[in-house]
Amino acid sequence: MSLLVVGLSHRSAPVSVLERAALAPTARGPLLADVVGAEPATEAAVLSTCNRIELYADVDKFHAGVAELSTLLALHSGVALEELTPYLYVHYEDRAVHHLFSVACGLDSMVVGEGQILGQIKDALAVAQEQHSAGKLLNDLFQQALRVGKRAHSETGIDKAGQSLVTFGLEQLAVAEAEAPDVERWAKDKRALVIGAGSMSALAATTLWRAGVTELVIANRTLERADRLAASLGGRATTITDVPRELAAADVVVSCTGATGLVLSAAVVEAAVAGRTSPLALLDLAMPRDVDAVVHRVEGARLVDIESLAEAAADAPMAADVDAVRGIVGDEVAAFGAAQRAATITPTVIALRTMASDVVAGEMARLEGRLPGLDERERAEITQTVRRVVDKLLHAPTVRVKQLAGEPGGASYADALRELFDLDPQTVAAVSKPNRSGHEN
Repeated sequence: MSLLVVGLSHRSAPVSVLERAALAPTARGPLLADVVGAEPATEAAVLSTCNRIELYADVDKFHAGVAELSTLLALHSGVALEELTPYLYVHYEDRAVHHLFSVACGLDSMVVGEGQILGQIKDALAVAQEQHSAGKLLNDLFQQALRVGKRAHSETGIDKAGQSLVTFGLEQLAVAEAEAPDVERWAKDKRALVIGAGSMSALAATTLWRAGVTELVIANRTLERADRLAASLGGRATTITDVPRELAAADVVVSCTGATGLVLSAAVVEAAVAGRTSPLALLDLAMPRDVDAVVHRVEGARLVDIESLAEAAADAPMAADVDAVRGIVGDEVAAFGAAQRAATITPTVIALRTMASDVVAGEMARLEGRLPGLDERERAEITQTVRRVVDKLLHAPTVRVKQLAGEPGGASYADALRELFDLDPQTVAAVSKPNRSGHEN
């Protein structure tokens, strides 16, 4: 396993850099194609969320891999490499596995313990599979990360340590108007406008609907998607062009679109709050931002965005269950590493057993030439006996070498086995070569 991660997140970079480096959904496919199309990566996946952009790759050269992934990340994000480099982090092999498992459990999230990251990891794997850039290593890694994340949420109280970014953001708005961050009490009887119809917008709309808003409006560039979401919650759908008009009637606005430019300018917000007696609350969860940062200074408007959420999350208390989740992550990383190391011996063992079968077949052919009078029953009995002897001779060493291969440095046992039995390297390579679905030949 030569897993490499190169990325940046809210922990390593300011929001202003993350915002500029954010990848549009349409940019992920070309990025993956370029990664696997260049040396030294053979597999690739990209995890892109509102507060992280990470490239995962199976590489055969560490330094060349870091240089290539960093260059391509800069190229496709549009941020110059020399500007991006100070904010990049690199993880390799077991440390890379540990990082992804921690991310899957919500330990590395802006809001510790949030569960939305599991859906984003699932989407990252799906995109890599669609682009045929995920082979056996990344398929195994991401699927195991999803299992580890689910285990952490089911076996610990990590869910209590944090909430979704949506809930956390709404709590910050509620705090500004009340002493306690009671979202349901704050949102009840308010008129809500949700801009966007993706997964984050759907979560926001559902949260507001459950909190008891009197009116829920979904605005989206595609009216059909807005209609589907609005219908499921008893709301009303409209298009992005109607947002200025809807804004004037709303009490709370949540925006999370994939737009590359601003959706709400300061001028539009100023017009919406003119003459209002109650403040307009805005939650911007988009990256890059949907709402102009100047709105922070607009009188009559209260804006919470990714940057202010990062500041608030830094002061949030850690739950006691975080330590338990870290223990789960440590155990799972060790188990995954052992399984991957053990898997490296499998092609050699298969090649060895194939060679043994060929030897048995060759000897039986020679025996038939020397003893042509053997009947079918006698020939079958001799063949079975010879095979049984070979299997018994190979059983103990192959089982033991698989056990040893799971330990650190276990790859050397595969090398020893190939040397001792003079196995053809091309035969072993043919067995171990993975196809793009992640399965070995």
